[in-house]
Amino acid sequence: MIGLGIESTAHTFSCAILEKNGNKGKILSDVRKIYRPPDGEGIHPREASRHHLEFSPKVLSQCLQEAKIKINELDIISYSAGPGLGPCLRVGAVVARSLASFYNIPIYPVNHALGHIELGKLLTGAKNPLVLLVSGGHTMILAFLNKQWRVFGETLDITLGQILDQFGRSIGFASPCGKNIEDLALSSSNYILLPYSVKGNDVSFSGLLSATKAIVSKSKADACFSLQETAFAMISEVVERALAFTGKKELLIVGGVAANKRLSEMLQKVCKRHTCKFFIAPAKYAGDCGSQICWTGLLESKVKQGVSLKDTFVTQSWRLDSVIVNY
Repeated sequence: MIGLGIESTAHTFSCAILEKNGNKGKILSDVRKIYRPPDGEGIHPREASRHHLEFSPKVLSQCLQEAKIKINELDIISYSAGPGLGPCLRVGAVVARSLASFYNIPIYPVNHALGHIELGKLLTGAKNPLVLLVSGGHTMILAFLNKQWRVFGETLDITLGQILDQFGRSIGFASPCGKNIEDLALSSSNYILLPYSVKGNDVSFSGLLSATKAIVSKSKADACFSLQETAFAMISEVVERALAFTGKKELLIVGGVAANKRLSEMLQKVCKRHTCKFFIAPAKYAGDCGSQICWTGLLESKVKQGVSLKDTFVTQSWRLDSVIVNY
């Protein structure tokens, strides 16, 4: 079975084609075009959606060419229906609906967060993991039970990706800022004490953001180093508590922030203490991409025939723990 996945939740417009044989999947192509705001600014939903509109034909065409697949050879089309930025989500949905309607191909709305997890499991081989989903839109610790992903901890305000992006923009970087902050942090080992806010198994980053902005005038490198050490220590604490509570023997990290090497180092130490296998999504597929949407749609096609065009939707707030997973 061959599917096309369309991702457009935020700064990335991506199309990917995957082939599914049994429980195995093969990525035939994954093409992306990323909206880059001016330095020091965040994503403007209207401008990002205009970017997606402009580049969607080129991305789709290149995706089909690289996979050596024609549209009428596709078995399904899936698109990111949420959560995400409304104007951006609508671009992906319109492209998916147009193709599905014209070529009479089944269409599947996919939860973006679920896509991160399913692609991560496919590419790493994790079977029954505790999942840490960390990105610009999510900071959640999850475990699967009775056909749903259950939340064992999450952010109470901004996400891990947001604190990195917001702080990065404040010192002149353009979103996404995680890699810039990671690189700058490597040039320092001088830790400056910052607020550490863990509440039960949840985390709060807003006070940490304000405090880090207050020390940046002394040294940008020290501020970046201290921000990472504090935020990642908070995440490591709640992950360790969740591992102890659930008894899981696998930890899987997915989402754009999964590419951060310092975060991986700290979580690997947690796994070692709990005799737990450590899995991390490959850097190329850790962030937003069409492959995560396509693979999840292919999995859902095992148990349902898609939805009618009138039942397709987008929603900016679509919590992962509200999704029933039947496949």
